[in-house]
Amino acid sequence: MRDMGWMVVVVLAAVLLSLYVTWTAGRVDRLHARAAAADAALDAHLVRRAAAAASLAEAAQHVPLMYAARIALDVPSQDREAAENDLTRQLRAVVAPDDPAFSAVISANRRVALARQVHTDVVRDALRARRRFTVRVLRLAVKHPVPTYFDIDDPTLDRAARPVTVLRKVRRSTDGAVPDASQPAPGHA
Repeated sequence: MRDMGWMVVVVLAAVLLSLYVTWTAGRVDRLHARAAAADAALDAHLVRRAAAAASLAEAAQHVPLMYAARIALDVPSQDREAAENDLTRQLRAVVAPDDPAFSAVISANRRVALARQVHTDVVRDALRARRRFTVRVLRLAVKHPVPTYFDIDDPTLDRAARPVTVLRKVRRSTDGAVPDASQPAPGHA
């Protein structure tokens, strides 16, 4: 009878361990599938942004932006980060015209920023799951390629889309009074 109790405990432990390993393997598979989907979504948004930038460059006859957009559309994947960073720099150099193409670029940039954030979060989670002891020992992630971060400059163009606000320093007099705001500060005309 005593041997039967140990047998039940061993079988129960084996069932619980196999359930845990199965759940962990499923989680690793789901995280890698999400990382691949986030990578595809980020790629699609980057292509849309480059196409919108090319359209804007053609409308504005801005040659450096046109080249940067064409390179971003045609670059191989290993050089993609540098091409996207160059496109972001060129877009920041463009003054916001009253052109619907520029608002399309701003919209595409916002979507790229969001897709990049989602991609970064999913890749971080997948890499964290790959570092777990159980996953490494049982080699549960060996069938998936290691996800990598897509490291580019923040692609937002909000600074170019809104007017720059110049802040004026308010100087206090020696008695603590604030000068009248209608009068210019000393040194400013």
